[in-house]
Amino acid sequence: MFALDEELAQWDSALPEVQGSERLALGMALAWHLRQRDPARAQRLSAEITPLLDTLHSAEAALHRARLLLTAAEPEWLRGELDTAQYHAEQALALCDQATAAAPAAVAACRADACWILAWVSNDRGASAEGDRWLRQAAAAARAAADPVRIDVVDAASGICDAFGDWQTAQQRWNGRFGTDLIGAHPIAAGWISDFFGTCAFQRSEYGRAIGHLMLSFETALATGQIRRAIIVATNIGNGFTSLNAHEAALDWMQRGLDLARPTGWPLSIGMCLMQTAETLRQLGQRDAAQSLLREALNTLSPLSGSRAYAVALEYQGDLALDLGNHAAALDSFTRLAARGDALCQNDFQSSARRGQAHALSHLSRADEALAAAQAALALARDHGDASGQIAALNVLADIHTRHQLPGPELMMAPNPVLHYLQLALEIAATIEGYTVPGSLLDAAAREYAATGDYQRAYNIALRANAARDQTHSKEATNRAIAMQVQYQTERAQTEGEHHRQLAAAEAQRAEVLQQTSATLEHLSAIGQEITAHLDAEAVFRALDRHVHGLLDATHFSIFLLDPGGETLTCTFGIEAGNPLPPFQVPLDTSSANSARCVLERREILIELDEEGMTPNLIPGTLPTLTLLFAPLRVGERVLGAMTVQSLLANSYGERERLIFRTLCAYGAIALDNASAYRQVAATQEQLLEKNLELEQAYKALEEVSLTDQLTGLRNRRFFLQNVDVDVAMSLRGYDTSLHRELTECDLQAPNDLVFFMVDLDHFKEVNDRYGHAAGDSILVQMQERLREVFRESDYVIRWGGEEFLVLARATHRDEAAGVAERMRRAVAERDFVLPDGMSLSKTCSIGFACFPFLPDKPRLLSWSQVVELADQGLYIAKRSGRNAWAALYSTAATRAEGVFPRLMQQLDQAVADGEVRLVSNLTGPLVLGGERRRIGLSSDLELG
Repeated sequence: MFALDEELAQWDSALPEVQGSERLALGMALAWHLRQRDPARAQRLSAEITPLLDTLHSAEAALHRARLLLTAAEPEWLRGELDTAQYHAEQALALCDQATAAAPAAVAACRADACWILAWVSNDRGASAEGDRWLRQAAAAARAAADPVRIDVVDAASGICDAFGDWQTAQQRWNGRFGTDLIGAHPIAAGWISDFFGTCAFQRSEYGRAIGHLMLSFETALATGQIRRAIIVATNIGNGFTSLNAHEAALDWMQRGLDLARPTGWPLSIGMCLMQTAETLRQLGQRDAAQSLLREALNTLSPLSGSRAYAVALEYQGDLALDLGNHAAALDSFTRLAARGDALCQNDFQSSARRGQAHALSHLSRADEALAAAQAALALARDHGDASGQIAALNVLADIHTRHQLPGPELMMAPNPVLHYLQLALEIAATIEGYTVPGSLLDAAAREYAATGDYQRAYNIALRANAARDQTHSKEATNRAIAMQVQYQTERAQTEGEHHRQLAAAEAQRAEVLQQTSATLEHLSAIGQEITAHLDAEAVFRALDRHVHGLLDATHFSIFLLDPGGETLTCTFGIEAGNPLPPFQVPLDTSSANSARCVLERREILIELDEEGMTPNLIPGTLPTLTLLFAPLRVGERVLGAMTVQSLLANSYGERERLIFRTLCAYGAIALDNASAYRQVAATQEQLLEKNLELEQAYKALEEVSLTDQLTGLRNRRFFLQNVDVDVAMSLRGYDTSLHRELTECDLQAPNDLVFFMVDLDHFKEVNDRYGHAAGDSILVQMQERLREVFRESDYVIRWGGEEFLVLARATHRDEAAGVAERMRRAVAERDFVLPDGMSLSKTCSIGFACFPFLPDKPRLLSWSQVVELADQGLYIAKRSGRNAWAALYSTAATRAEGVFPRLMQQLDQAVADGEVRLVSNLTGPLVLGGERRRIGLSSDLELG
């Protein structure tokens, strides 16, 4: 059924040394096992073997002819020629019936392989029930052949197909058939059994375990010539990594699949690679690139619209339409997916289709339908143990309840339905080994916790969301995705030109075999290299003209090319007696035109007249030539046009001259087609460069958005955490200078301090409660304007969360901090805020600040995060002491370094009494130092109750 690469190498090396029946047997084996590795060579071997079959007994000959039909049928199936593949496989079965007198085991094995091909043809049509029937017949034939490897492979394939329908039933049916310990199993069987285990693990959302099984299957498929299986398994491994949100590893495996698929031209293999890569690009936010690849994938897969791969592409198309906000298109894609899922009887599509329909219906304001569809999707996913499907359905249910006022679920375990479903989704996500919870799911949970007033949990989940986004949307993965897109589109445009160059080399090799000792042939080879090196049509015309006149008697030479519509020939180049001919056109249906006949009949035409003869169909204004030779310009099965050479002498073109002209035509066709392909490649590359620039700009814009608070336009916490360490390092460098040399006056004046200000609007919750969130948002926007008025452009002004702001005054003097705090307090207190309805509202703020380093003579004693905690301590002193105030903690000469941070946080009143810390404030009355203070989540050196 399949063979290892080492076995093929041995057969290949032995083939030239054997003759007769041995050569027949060895050639049959090589042709069969090259059917996916090298289909062209397999067909050449089949053609060589066919005449030898006449020497065999009729039954034995029938068996060999059946095997040769299967050698042709499998590449036809892979190329998507399903009807032809089915016809040849059925013919092979009929020949097996005629070969019953031959070896029974060999006949049964051949019958098993024919049923195997018919099963996959049926599956690619979407006729899964028929495919299962053929697999059962293949299993029966394999058992009749007593072939344990074929038996294991067919049974494992049946298990894989069953797992797509219902993995729980498949496990019950097949787990007892296969042992988990594959040591000692034949590598080919072990590969398919591993594929079965991996598919079941994938269906139950155990992606890490699935990937482990599939990697063994991939290596085995490669080593045994199962190229299509290797491509499918590589994309499934990539899909597994995508499901774990490990996009860098996913793209690596997608690339492996694409590298294997590109040279084959097999539509299902290429389409699968394209759609899986598109899905990963979508999850990375590269939607335009994903849309382009997915459109091409669907076009490639359109002849196989009944296949599982096409259904997967429909699901990805629907998800992309949802991302793009095209909800009507998304609903159409998921409705089509539901129909395909029902036809294929595969549960994962049934759940995904209803989940997608629910999402689209919700955005189309069809709330009741959306809720019913989402609940159906969740029920299907639960019934079949699909953890990923449950997470997706729960996420959609949360979104539906966010958008619409609907009854909550029974036994609700959270303050509201949205949080109920999000909590369930997070609980299920925690059960998937190696799974990275998407940042979008965590963001939704954080928003809901904040809405219920649980700010601490909201903050913690928001931090997890940021970490998840950093992990899944790494710059490396994004760059890899862009590179894959550019590489694929460029290589696709260049593939045809490269193929034509290979044809040129093959034509040169054929001529060399025919005329090994001919100096003319060497000349032709050099000419061919020169002609095919040109990528400009005019240069090709000139080179052909020069060599035609150098090698042949050519009074007249012209080149005709088909127009894009294929209805007219145009003389694009013509020379007669040294003079150029004007361009003219010949309709292709002109039966009297030799150029048109040559193209239509795809053959060489030679017209020879004696000296008394009349040139037939003489073109007005041209000379009456006696010998006319026309040859088609062909590239593979395509005809580009025709070339003609004509002489005033009779009988000018014998076999040698015709061979020369035929060879020049072959080189000319390849060169002209390359020139056309090059123009397309150049245009494509220019578009790709523009697209790449757009993608880079989009990435920079996304990066900027991720560092900016969307309401106020201020930088956010993520920006602060990315940049603060650099400023801390610069500050410490300035203080370190005093340890190495005597300070100058300039050193003493250098602003080496950092001051952290915590600014909080007083009684802000009352604004939201009384005037609404729009009023609160308006005040926050005006607040950022006042912050910018007070602080320098070089300072970091951060929206820390809610109504709280953090400002890092960079490269400053600590003695100036109190004045800055007072200006900030007055900027808020002395000027009313204007609400959206025009109403004025007076507000105040409280400010706490602390300086870094806290102890100038021990600059590394406290970290910057601990200094922020001290600024927060100052903020709460100002709050507890009456608000509309600022307060700060300064070190003194009496400050003891050991244990200073815990003392200031837990025993501040004692530290003040001992003179270890100096409190500075605009308040003249006593400051309130006690009371609860919430943690801001930066320092890990102290745990407070």
